Amino acid sequence: MTTHFRACNLCEAMCGLRIETDGQRVTSIRGDDDDPFSRGYLCPKATALKDLHEDPDRLRAPMKREGKTWRTIGWDEALDEAARGLHAVRTKHGRDAIATYAGNPTTHNTGAILFSSMFLRALGTRSRFSATSVDQLPHMLAAHWMFGHQLLLPVPDIDRTDFLLVLGANPLASNGSLMTAPGMKHRLEALRQRKGRLVVIDPRKTETAERADEHHFIRPGTDALLLAALVNEVLRAGATPLRVELADGLETVRTAVARFTPELVAAPTGIAADTIRRLAHDFRTARTAVAYGRMGTSVQPHGTLCAWLVNVLNIVTNNLDRAGGAMFPMPPFDPRWLPRAMSVGPGSHGRWRSRVRGLPEAGGELPVSTMAEEMLTPGDGQLRALVTSAGNPVLSTPNGAQLDRALAGLDFMVSIDPYLNETTRHAHLILPPPSPLERLHFDVVFPMLAVRTVARHSPAIFDPGPDARHDWQIFVALGKRLDALRGAPLSQRLTWAAMERLGPERLLDLGLRLGSRGGLGGLSLKKVAAHEHGLELGPLEPVFPSRLKTKAKRVQLAPPELIADLSRLDALVAEQSTGLVLINRRHTRDCNSWLHNAAKLVSGPARCTLLMHPDDATARSLESGAQVTVRSRVGEVTVAVEVTDRMMKGVVSLPHGYGHGREGVRLQVATAHAGVSVNDLSDELRVDPLSGNAALSGVPVHVERASR
Repeated sequence: MTTHFRACNLCEAMCGLRIETDGQRVTSIRGDDDDPFSRGYLCPKATALKDLHEDPDRLRAPMKREGKTWRTIGWDEALDEAARGLHAVRTKHGRDAIATYAGNPTTHNTGAILFSSMFLRALGTRSRFSATSVDQLPHMLAAHWMFGHQLLLPVPDIDRTDFLLVLGANPLASNGSLMTAPGMKHRLEALRQRKGRLVVIDPRKTETAERADEHHFIRPGTDALLLAALVNEVLRAGATPLRVELADGLETVRTAVARFTPELVAAPTGIAADTIRRLAHDFRTARTAVAYGRMGTSVQPHGTLCAWLVNVLNIVTNNLDRAGGAMFPMPPFDPRWLPRAMSVGPGSHGRWRSRVRGLPEAGGELPVSTMAEEMLTPGDGQLRALVTSAGNPVLSTPNGAQLDRALAGLDFMVSIDPYLNETTRHAHLILPPPSPLERLHFDVVFPMLAVRTVARHSPAIFDPGPDARHDWQIFVALGKRLDALRGAPLSQRLTWAAMERLGPERLLDLGLRLGSRGGLGGLSLKKVAAHEHGLELGPLEPVFPSRLKTKAKRVQLAPPELIADLSRLDALVAEQSTGLVLINRRHTRDCNSWLHNAAKLVSGPARCTLLMHPDDATARSLESGAQVTVRSRVGEVTVAVEVTDRMMKGVVSLPHGYGHGREGVRLQVATAHAGVSVNDLSDELRVDPLSGNAALSGVPVHVERASR
């Protein structure tokens, strides 16, 4: 029996694990009691590491599609054919005819994070898409404009705050999102024990709302109105931002939000004016306070305004860059301040736009809501090929049925993925990397969002064997072949060779030595690895002004693009709420769409149900368990209804990530618990026009008893 200590890399929480193995078998997975960050906590998803490793449906060798059948081929043949296919499309139709899509698991994969950018440069395409634009893009764009870098994302100092205001987030299910904080239950209990307050604003009474001191229902899509009114009330009380000498634009903000009074926004939000005024007072006068808006505030037509106004509220109440407020983590490996070849850029907006609808580029990517139409619409610039990495956009992006049709018509498609799923079934080639337990892991992304600073080095537990290829090796092999086909200069070929020799571990070591915490001669991979339970580097610390990346090292409170976008809220005030609107939700056992093939995680009562308020059910003569048809502009699904007073009246909810019943998928367990895809109802035309982020929340729907 051998014991291994490592960090879980299935979600943002980075929980420390104690994994016991007997030969090539995992015998137990438990929380690591000595982990300095998670302190023994783990969620049910951690058991999926064993299931993923042992899953008979997981692909172990490259697969080639021939019509509707698949056959196993060798790596050299697969990589050669993938490069030739992509090169042929580029030669005939231009480099932008090739699209790329990266899914969320990419951020949990050290090698993929470090090497994918080089592959993208080899492709040379501007048609880049990812899960970012169905998730956190509004936060990144607001950070780019306000703080000078898209990854300068302030996180709640939850362990020291006295007042936590949560909008559109359910951290008890997610363990934080853009707020890496394992063991959220214990952290919220500690908040209560120190006489702190938790207030939740959400159209569903979530698991987090159940434990809150206050929960207020809000009409989906109106969070920006509430936030504008809160900022207005605080400014009317005479508050000034933290270290005002480091902030520009306060008076512009004051003028811009002055019309958004509690009385004006009460009707559209569904929150009484007196309640809004009291919340503003309590937040402003708390010893420390922090506002935290997440998924529900991101995926709506005013998502970027929400992200900006959350930051503004924290700033004007003197709660940015201070203990107990919103703070900027300083990770041990910081890609924001590394040499250019390894760094993450500060961000961008509108340098180019999508061909069909004119949606803006942000951070070098186009909104994924436009990907299908770019494939389906003929003409110059039509997308003809696609490379996906660790993603399943058919289930995770709006109007998945439309994307399903679009993928079927591509000239060529390559998927770097261990499964034959709803998206990869359209690929001509699937290139499967090893399981998470067969590769080293070092969190590169999530320490930039963590409420405490830790570093962990997790060596591979199992050897994948000589016939396996890691994600980073696949990227390097494809990049080398593409550069050879297009006749790239010798210097580029030498760069590939150097990166191949370095590999992830040597790059990590270099990054740690140059990173923000250690500096030259500071941390190293060897020093981190010496702490098998993880290296504790302390709580969050103030970083102003040195870490601001704006030209003047000053916070920009009033970016012109955001001030101008406030005008769209005027129409929202006048909007009449009629009919039902749909929101999505997640469960602690779910991880988007890709853990549903783990039997332990999908056991128990069915989770893919439509939640509905009792009054809405009565009006339609529905009872719990009844099969209903849910229709939107783009499609319909049939699902069981679950009547509950935990939903706001007029709002219904489906979970995200289901819909595994499509033909040609090799996911035996997931297919047996198929459910329906909420993104067969979400509308690709509903976006935040400023960022292009998908507006998955608040989709108008019609619900009726399903015909027999």
